[in-house]
Amino acid sequence: MSKYDFYKKKSVHFNITKEAHAAFRIACFERGLSMQEVIEEFSQRILIQHPHIIKLLDEVSENKKNKTKKSFSKTDIDSIFNILESEDPFKKWGVKWDVEKKSMITN
Repeated sequence: MSKYDFYKKKSVHFNITKEAHAAFRIACFERGLSMQEVIEEFSQRILIQHPHIIKLLDEVSENKKNKTKKSFSKTDIDSIFNILESEDPFKKWGVKWDVEKKSMITN
């Protein structure tokens, strides 16, 4: 690694909803991908003007203009938390996620 490699990368920080983060993380995990790998690929496709990605950007822009907001249904949210609970590394310590209360509980 060259002492100048840090000039080739940029750090990005942004905030998204907890629900969106959970869904994104799960989707990446299920495919053996890191969230960083997916964001990098998405950015690369913007760079080459990939038509599907540009269409997505146009849709997001239009939704923003019309103030429409995507939201998850209660079923979607419950499904996400159920998946997180089934993959929960804290189970071995007798702690689990309560979907209804959206909090950790001990057995």
